[in-house]
Amino acid sequence: MGRYNTDRFEADLNSFHISLSEKQIEQFLKYFELLTEWNRVMNLTAITEYDEVMKKHFVDSLSLIRAYDVRQKVSLIDVGTGAGFPGLALKIAFPDLRVTLLDSLNKRITFLNSVIEELGLTGVTAIHGRAEEYAKKGELREQFDVCVSRAVANLSTLSEYCLPFVRVGGKFISYKSEKITEEMETAGRAISILGGKVAGQVEFMLPDSDIYRNLFLVEKVKKTPEKYPRKAGLPSKEPL
Repeated sequence: MGRYNTDRFEADLNSFHISLSEKQIEQFLKYFELLTEWNRVMNLTAITEYDEVMKKHFVDSLSLIRAYDVRQKVSLIDVGTGAGFPGLALKIAFPDLRVTLLDSLNKRITFLNSVIEELGLTGVTAIHGRAEEYAKKGELREQFDVCVSRAVANLSTLSEYCLPFVRVGGKFISYKSEKITEEMETAGRAISILGGKVAGQVEFMLPDSDIYRNLFLVEKVKKTPEKYPRKAGLPSKEPL
């Protein structure tokens, strides 16, 4: 892995007070290689240049530390994980996390399982399925300390997908790449119906860049009514 210069990556993470071991850095580099290799035969990401993947996928994923202490031994579910961002990147950087990766495309799950095996990771599970289905099932419903999502959807829809997975007292955190004042106001009613309350937002630029990021926090204050999430498709077609 010596052909990669990781100075910028390490400096970016230092700005978040994250320090990785040599083994962890090698795991991220292997993850990058697997991502670009698999991406030649299936659509995982439009971002494939080394420097961009390191910053826009890996550093961005780990920016969660700005809003939530992922150094704790907590359980985390990543809804709509895609190629593993942020959940798998967080697992590499914070090995004590217990991570569940959920995605509706089985080929992505096949990729994620390959990465998990290649990197020798434990305490991480990749599940093929829709959030609307798995959030109804007892073994995952309201079982997690934190739910994260980088999925592109409005906050009302994301809250219906994600809050049912969060235990009372836990948090749902949405990664956003734009100002969301209006979206936040619109989502307030949905968040309340689903058992949550807005807990704030953390706005920042990714290190050494002009890339804006916003981590939007929702605290779970009461159980989600059993009828939510609604059946597949409704949360996006008809947001609460």
